[in-house]
Amino acid sequence: MIAPLAADAPPEFHGPSIDEFFPEILFVPFGIEALSIHRIHLIQFLATIAIVLIFWLGTRNMRIVPGRFQSLVEMGLDFVRVNIGEDLLGKKDAQRFLPLLTTIFFMVLFMNITGIIPFLNIAGTSIIAVPLVLALISYFTFIYAGIKKSPKNFFKNALFPSGVPWPIYIIVTPIELISTFIIRPVTLTLRLLMNMMVGHLLLVLFFAATQFFVVDLGGWWTLLGAGSLAFGFVFTLFEILVAVLQAYVFALLTAVYIQLAVAEEH
Repeated sequence: MIAPLAADAPPEFHGPSIDEFFPEILFVPFGIEALSIHRIHLIQFLATIAIVLIFWLGTRNMRIVPGRFQSLVEMGLDFVRVNIGEDLLGKKDAQRFLPLLTTIFFMVLFMNITGIIPFLNIAGTSIIAVPLVLALISYFTFIYAGIKKSPKNFFKNALFPSGVPWPIYIIVTPIELISTFIIRPVTLTLRLLMNMMVGHLLLVLFFAATQFFVVDLGGWWTLLGAGSLAFGFVFTLFEILVAVLQAYVFALLTAVYIQLAVAEEH
């Protein structure tokens, strides 16, 4: 983060840059540029492998009296099933959509948490690909659930809510179209993406400032370095909370949209 300077020039601090989310290409599989792989892609692969490995190890030898690792895995699965699925959709519909909700929750969680893991230090959800793909899956599942529940009336009820005087539909219908069928996937994508981008930039800022104050300036500046290090540590703990919360919010909103689609009035 510190640019090399002449011997008589004072050290200069350079903060984090948006360029960190556009890292150098490491290799291009099969010579296809669209499949170019960079550092954040590798982090996404590692997070995916970690999810598969943890759940495979936790469920391959299920026991009536579970061990600690099996209990931990079951606790995570039960959290999604009960607190997201059944609380919003009821047991019947939760069973139908539980694989999707579970995948979304743990995929977002594991890719978020890489942002505070040493030597990785950036979330797999801090580039738009993963948030956008998950948002589109959530969006099309919501539409599929609504059409399957009420093939003839889903779009009608969504765009022309009952109890509204017909002249008001001139105003209400465009608003419902934008808010229900356009804004939802956009907000799902941007909420997750921006939270993880900002979190990474703040962490880099705190720890880069620590290096600058302690290593490059020294002396009394070390006190400021200790302060920035403390802020970095506290914000790392906060970033763990944000990682879990964003996974919960993404899965929860997906369940909310599905619940609205399968509500009885549709």
